[in-house]
Amino acid sequence: MDSLAALLTPGNIATAFIAMNFLAFAAFGIDKARAERGAWRISEGALLMLAFLGGTIGAYAGRALFRHKTRKQPFSSDLHAIAALHLLAVAAFVAYRAFGAELSMLLDR
Repeated sequence: MDSLAALLTPGNIATAFIAMNFLAFAAFGIDKARAERGAWRISEGALLMLAFLGGTIGAYAGRALFRHKTRKQPFSSDLHAIAALHLLAVAAFVAYRAFGAELSMLLDR
């Protein structure tokens, strides 16, 4: 457990976040270029997985810049759901950091 905690430093988390967003952004660009050439494509599932694993910002940026998958349903709905899930996770983390001690004391009664 100590080795996992040593890996989860703010710097490592930020690096992973940046890398995942870059990968998602690049995947949208690559898929758009392949679509224009009629070549083998990156699956929608793979694109959504990159977004789910932390690349939501990169996915939205790639979508906007490359104008790729902007009208495709249910892909758009799935990407929006992933973004909403990420926002909820961030809100829960912020609430836990702000009120975790108070909640713990309240539940221990």
